[in-house]
Amino acid sequence: MPHFEIHVQDVDAAKAFYGGLFGWKFEPMPGVEEIDYQLIQGEGIGGDSDLTGGLLPRTDQSPEPGSPIRGGTMTFEVSDCNARYDWALAHGGAEALPPTDYPGIGRCAYVEDGQGNVVGMIAPAREEN
Repeated sequence: MPHFEIHVQDVDAAKAFYGGLFGWKFEPMPGVEEIDYQLIQGEGIGGDSDLTGGLLPRTDQSPEPGSPIRGGTMTFEVSDCNARYDWALAHGGAEALPPTDYPGIGRCAYVEDGQGNVVGMIAPAREEN
């Protein structure tokens, strides 16, 4: 996956949510300021990374909260799935799938971002020595 985009109703609220959840920073994409396209910068995203991301206004209404998955689901690596899940719920997110252990894979959770999107988090399983 070389690039991903997150479509939102409220760009400022989404920047605050994802900035707090994953520590991302945002900067307007040069040349398309009129559509408020924000480039995402974070660990492993943007800059010289092989992965780039963008945040932009949704062109239609957001899906209803709690409805089925509304498109692709992006899952990002985190060091503490429970802490990030709790942060999301305390900052406008809603439960989509609570933290769950998957043997040999890790601890995963999904949250709604308050903008009609579902985002996943995974704390990979650690190898026992």
